[in-house]
Amino acid sequence: MKECREYNQSISEQAIMCPNCGAPYPAKDKRDGWGFEYKTKTKFMGLPLLHISFKFRPNGTPVPSRGLISIGQFGIGIINISQFGVGIVSISQFTIAGFALTQIGIAYSLIAQIGSYIDTGYGQVVKNIIELIKTL
Repeated sequence: MKECREYNQSISEQAIMCPNCGAPYPAKDKRDGWGFEYKTKTKFMGLPLLHISFKFRPNGTPVPSRGLISIGQFGIGIINISQFGVGIVSISQFTIAGFALTQIGIAYSLIAQIGSYIDTGYGQVVKNIIELIKTL
C-alpha cells in the first residue's frame, strides 16, 4: 500500500485510479502523462536509433517521436512512420519528406493521394512544385 499523491490516503500500488479523488495511477510519485513510449539507448548524433511514441503529456499534448527511425502519431526522423511526419523517407498520412508514401504530402519524390513534388510524383492529384510556382 502507498499513499495517493493527490489525496494522501492509502491506496494499492496496482490502482489505475484513486477511488477517492480520481487521480490516474495514484501510487506513482509523479504523473508524466499516459500512453506508450520507447527509446533505444543506442544513439547516433544525439538521436536514439529508434523512438516509438504514442504518448501524451499530462496537459494532453502529444510527445513527438524523434530518432533515426521514428514511429508515432507525430514523427521526425530519417525513416519516419507516423500520422504527421517529417523525414528523408516517410510513410505518413501528412508529410514533408525526401521520398514519401502519403495521403497528403510535399516531397522530392512521392506517391500520394494529394501532393506536390520536385522530381517524381504519382497519385490522384499530384503536381510539380516548380510548375505550380510558375502559374502564380
